[in-house]
Amino acid sequence: MDRRDFIKKTTLAAAGAAITSPVSAMLANTESGKTLKVLLVNGSPRNDGNTFCCLKEIEAELEKQGIASEIVQIGRKPVRMCIACGGCRQNNGAGCVFNDDMCAVVTEKMKEADAMIVGSPVYYGQPNGGILSLMQRLFYSAGNLVRNKPAAALAVCRRGGATATLQTLNMMFEMMNMPVVTSQYWNIAYGSAKGEVKLDTEGMQTMRTLADNMAFLLKKIHANGTPDYPEREPWKPMNFIR
Repeated sequence: MDRRDFIKKTTLAAAGAAITSPVSAMLANTESGKTLKVLLVNGSPRNDGNTFCCLKEIEAELEKQGIASEIVQIGRKPVRMCIACGGCRQNNGAGCVFNDDMCAVVTEKMKEADAMIVGSPVYYGQPNGGILSLMQRLFYSAGNLVRNKPAAALAVCRRGGATATLQTLNMMFEMMNMPVVTSQYWNIAYGSAKGEVKLDTEGMQTMRTLADNMAFLLKKIHANGTPDYPEREPWKPMNFIR
């Protein structure tokens, strides 16, 4: 190979490396080539409101980091609350026996997801009732699908109540041994009118940092091709009243 051919070959190789697409990065984000995926759940009944804007900001940043994602809307249809029937205990961990609402959809998608991020508007200092019902049923009936997987919550409010909303959502993650992914600030963004949250520049940066931290943790957990979770002691429940 003469000098001219050598320069041409090395230049083409460098150019090819420089233009690696996000899709290629996704396929190469673990040694096994498995595409890591985060399920983004929009707890707002408004499909294109401020909570959705936050999740889209996260989705775009995850793509830059080579992580796939999908936004699921709970929409405006009713979400059944857990009625403590115990039917899921006879369902072999397959999920809630009531499979006629969004809980069944999210349960199915969690089979393929490696992590989850849940967003909710603030209603009276609390998460949306629909997302609470969905998560409580999902975690109780199909805890094996979420256990150990990294998770995060975000809250969108007009003025206050966001920290209480975050605390409520995070408490469920903590009970399922799910590493809670943080950001540079609490995962909060402010906005009232549709799309107004985009004016909260720090809030948007917080969402991007959250996505970066999620990507970092996922890649570390799956660095060897299979999830590297710690071994757990057998659960030893104790009631305070005997």
